[in-house]
Parts: sequence; structure tokens; C-alpha cells
Amino acid sequence: MKAQGGEERAKYGDNLIKEYSDKLVKEVNKKYDITTLKRMRKFYFLIQKGAPLAHQLSWSNYVEILPINDINASKYYIDICVNQNLTKRQLREKIKNNEYERLPEETKIKLVNKDESNVQDFIKNPIVIHNPNNINVVKEKTLQRLILEDIPSFLEELGSGFTFIKNEYKIKIGNRYNYIDFLLYNIDYNCYVVLELKVTELKKEHIGQIEVYMNYIDNNLKTINQDKTIGIIICKKDNKFIMEYSSDTRILSKEYKNI
Repeated sequence: MKAQGGEERAKYGDNLIKEYSDKLVKEVNKKYDITTLKRMRKFYFLIQKGAPLAHQLSWSNYVEILPINDINASKYYIDICVNQNLTKRQLREKIKNNEYERLPEETKIKLVNKDESNVQDFIKNPIVIHNPNNINVVKEKTLQRLILEDIPSFLEELGSGFTFIKNEYKIKIGNRYNYIDFLLYNIDYNCYVVLELKVTELKKEHIGQIEVYMNYIDNNLKTINQDKTIGIIICKKDNKFIMEYSSDTRILSKEYKNI
């Protein structure tokens, strides 16, 4: 009976919206169709639920957000839209790419509880790498080239504050030169970021390799006022068992996908 009552209320609400829509279209203009009124109603409930910064958005941006049913996802997109000054097109792209859904579950909990975040929190999984020509990625060099072709979008996938220093960053360990795929810096969290690319499943030797690079940066580039370097391994397929037994919490592994 309760379910039936809910259905009847929903049907009544829809009929009421249609009635008001017909009246407003005749008396005002055609902009007040049923779809618009439903969006206005949802907008009202979103504001009632305390969406932060909501009043700072344009209606065109709200049109993109209102179809989202998850209130926490809606709040996330409102926040980034205001803080990053997104256009309607940019916002639509982030929603289309399921940016909120690709955040770690721990991050979503932090957002709800308004807890302090760290540099790792907003790195998406999987990382979206643009591949407009559908190139077959079988080598790290190919993946690196795709990233370099659209480095701003890639840095956004990692979160806020990431800046590009150099790809193929050369370091000398003993008598041999090594090359870090990407050396980045995070302005918000005041630390270097070593990023390595792998077109295979994550392997235990990848952990050892990036750990050496991170220690090198800490010993040779990092100043006393900077935080310790973090490492990100972007791989074709993650191996959670290897990460489970990695003792260095500064190392993260994320999968990538081409679009």
C-alpha cells in the first residue's frame, strides 16, 4: 500500500507540473515547458539539501547537473564548477567522463564529512588519456606521447595543483643514467611527483623502480621546506595484491583507459 501511495503522489505531482506548465506557456512563454519546471523543482530540492556554493552557478550549468540523482555527486560538480570556473561545455565533459564516480571511495567519504584532503585524494581511477586517433598503445613511449599532446587534461585527471616539469627527466644513479617518465610538482601540497607509465599489469619490480626514483628526488631536489616526493604508477591493469604488500604509502597505482 505504501508503494502504491508513493506512485499516486508521484503521478499527482507530474499532473500538477503539467497543469502549471500549460498555464505558464499560455500566459508567459513556451520556455516553461514540463521539462523546465521539473528542473526547477529539482533545483529547489538541491538547494534545500544544502549544496555549497550553489547560488554562484548559472542556470545553464545547473541544467547539466540536475539530471544527476546522487546528491553527493551533484555537490561535487557544483564545487568544481565554481572553484575551477568551468564553462557549460567543460562541466558537461567532466560529467560525461564520470569524474566523481572515478574518485576513490575514501575521498567521497572525506567530501561528505568535509575532512582535510591530501595530494592523493583526487587522482582518478582509471585515468582517462585522450586518444582521438585510436592509436594502438603497445609501448610506454606511445602512451607518453598521447599524454604530452594534451598535458593540461592529463594534469586535471590527477587532481588540483599539479604542474608539469619535464618528461624523460634524466637522473644519474651510480654510473648509469635513468629517465623518469614524468617529473611533476604539486603546488597545493608542496611536493614533487614522480610518475611512471606501464602498458602492462603492475609488477613488483615497478614498485622498486619508482621507489628508487622518489628517493633520488628527495635526496637531490627536495628542500627542507618541501614535503616528501610521492610516486604514481599508471598501468594497463592494477595488481591490488602487490600494492597491499607495498610498505610505502606514498606510492599509488592507477589504471588508464583511452578515449
